[in-house]
Amino acid sequence: MLGSKSASSGCSERGRAVQEAADPVHRLGILDNEDVRTMMQGSSMVKVRSSRWQKSRGLRLLEDGLTVWCESTKSSWKAKSKQTFAVTEVECVREGCQSEALRRLSGSVPENQCFTVVFKGARKSLDLRCSCPDEAQRWVRGLRFLKERVQSMTQKEKLDHWIRGYLKRADENQDGNMTYAEVKQLLQMINVDLSEHYSRALFKRCDRSGDGRLDHAEIEEFCRELLRRPELDAVFRHYSSNGSRLSTAELRDFLGDQGEDASLKHAQNLILAYERNEFAQKNQFMTQSGFSMYMLSYETDVFNPDQARVHQDMSRPLAHYFISSSHNTYLTKDQVTSASSTEPYIRALIQGCRCVELDCWDGDKGEPVIYHGHTLTSKVPFKEVIETISQYAFKASPYPLILSLENHCSVEQQAVMAKHLRTILGRKLLTKALTDLPLKELPSPEELKWRILVKGKKETPHLDQLNKNGSFASFSSSTEEEPASGNRSTPKTDPAKVCTKLSPELSELVVYCRSVAFRGFENATKTPSSELSSFSESEALKLIKDSGKLFVRHNSRQLSRIYPSGQRLQSSNYDPQEMWNCGCQMVALNFQTPGEQMDLNQGRFLPNGRCGYVLKPDFLCSPKSDFDPENTGGGPGHTPTQLNIRIISAQQLPKINTEKASSIVDPQVWVEIHGVAIDNAKKKTHRIDNNGFNPRWDCTLSFQLQVPELTLVRFVVEDHDHTSKNDFVGQYTLPFTSLRTGYRHVHLLNADGSSLSPATLFVHVKVTRRGVPVKTVKERMDIAKGKM
Repeated sequence: MLGSKSASSGCSERGRAVQEAADPVHRLGILDNEDVRTMMQGSSMVKVRSSRWQKSRGLRLLEDGLTVWCESTKSSWKAKSKQTFAVTEVECVREGCQSEALRRLSGSVPENQCFTVVFKGARKSLDLRCSCPDEAQRWVRGLRFLKERVQSMTQKEKLDHWIRGYLKRADENQDGNMTYAEVKQLLQMINVDLSEHYSRALFKRCDRSGDGRLDHAEIEEFCRELLRRPELDAVFRHYSSNGSRLSTAELRDFLGDQGEDASLKHAQNLILAYERNEFAQKNQFMTQSGFSMYMLSYETDVFNPDQARVHQDMSRPLAHYFISSSHNTYLTKDQVTSASSTEPYIRALIQGCRCVELDCWDGDKGEPVIYHGHTLTSKVPFKEVIETISQYAFKASPYPLILSLENHCSVEQQAVMAKHLRTILGRKLLTKALTDLPLKELPSPEELKWRILVKGKKETPHLDQLNKNGSFASFSSSTEEEPASGNRSTPKTDPAKVCTKLSPELSELVVYCRSVAFRGFENATKTPSSELSSFSESEALKLIKDSGKLFVRHNSRQLSRIYPSGQRLQSSNYDPQEMWNCGCQMVALNFQTPGEQMDLNQGRFLPNGRCGYVLKPDFLCSPKSDFDPENTGGGPGHTPTQLNIRIISAQQLPKINTEKASSIVDPQVWVEIHGVAIDNAKKKTHRIDNNGFNPRWDCTLSFQLQVPELTLVRFVVEDHDHTSKNDFVGQYTLPFTSLRTGYRHVHLLNADGSSLSPATLFVHVKVTRRGVPVKTVKERMDIAKGKM
């Protein structure tokens, strides 16, 4: 694309090499992959929605190497309908006939010619049938390869690919040169409104030949100038004695102020890793270019990389962990009319969810189904859901998966459920206690690794329910989400008179997660730790307000599951933080509904390798705890801490109004604190007009934290609007105890939690406790645990 001005079809080998080096797909280094080359040539496939709806489509990987174009073969060339998806949007690729639509065609189409692309967020999956098995395999392997390639890209590579993709689009005649008009179009594309004076002056400065066009070398210079980071240069000069290099000792001083390993050895290793100048490497110093490479790497991420692996003690009882939990997992959207599917289970499990819900009802031909009862939501066979869970249960985490059964089935179909659970899950299914000894406390995630637990009713039979052989004739159960009233005078329900009976086959699969109605806190210490109660959000909030300290103690040894109000017809979510504050473990949210609440959930379970289990603070794990989430002043967990966050700048924010080329965002940044009530706060920067490319604020926001170990910090970027609600641009949420001090980059996420790369915030974080600066994450975690 960006060849010299004399480039032509017969250009020299050197010219071609220059052009290839500048082309985004060559820079990705993916053309050696035969599957990728096949994808770039394109394939004719059949898009499948049902047995009746099957349309021919052409799929081709575009020149950027990360975007797939799906085109209708019936349209004329000019009117050809176009639809694209980015590799970064793909959650996973399923081989064969595994989706609902393809399963219905099983037997009528060759399974080895089919595959399904499952997307992140609410986008519908794409079911495809190829002309031959080899072609299907090439696309499956190619998409998976590209997903891995994207995940391994450095921030510098992502930025480089991003800008070159736009350069290729802006070069309208594809002659490898850029006129001033094309440069102006490029600036609009990348979300920056430079003044006419500055942009023309920059163009002229780079157009060294003076012919009104930028060739490859001149475009490189233009990009370097455009991507220059004055704020990074200022940090470099602050630590450099001569302004042009950082000695090993000066780099060590910088690392010390960052709260990182400040040894000479670590500084030397960073120079070897990020400095590209051989002379500088040999003489052990870092140039400004090397420093920029280092600062753009994930080593300077605001999230502590040590917590990107499982680092917590996993040998504590299950009740000592927050457990990532999903509500109505089978739904794709709202709980009234949306589709039920196996794919939301895939999305939840890949995100590290460790408790999924199955709303089970009698189906046709003796096969139970899953859907939201008494509504217009579609039905998905229970068997298909269990097959999907079996396949994806431990893709993201080896720790136990809990199946929360909301059982509305007849005894006969419950027996079918039990059969499917046993035969499909096999040895993964926990069918008996780990030990014959009396249960004093729940087993640990480590002891239950790779196991699937059933959560449901397990009633003790009455004597008159025993048949002549002494076996159980029937079991009784109420529905899973019965009111968990905190009214201590509520009479106990006679299990023989409740609405649904349990089959012995299903009942015996419930081992450590026996669902019971909550009957108050009086006998909490005598209640078996294997019993757990479900609470609606309103019931939980009432208990927190009226008996917060007792609720904390209850949750120190027994599991609690919180679920959204039945009035949330659009599958909206409640604030999970209030439930975590009192130690509730299974705070179930509608994973299919993006927004602030799911951002918090993603942030809560970001550390500990995203395994879905996060160890609760010590003051939430003691049965004698005095922590009261409603009155935290001076009690356990009370550690007054000052948090100062300087929002310095942002980089490469996306356009919001993509239909209007001249529309440029006016960004402003919010920092939100989510924790106990006394800590909750949000503050914002001023807005920057017409600049989403490199806006700069230099605005410090300060917060006083009382219970830092429960705190989540959420960064939100909005496009300011004078006449309507601000538009969401991106966000990132993480625990305070995962936040690193010093100069850091915040890698922003989309509303659905996927990467917004290369969009970032550049910030400086400072933490102080009673006048003493806190630098390392370990120091901060010790503060939260009361060890400092």
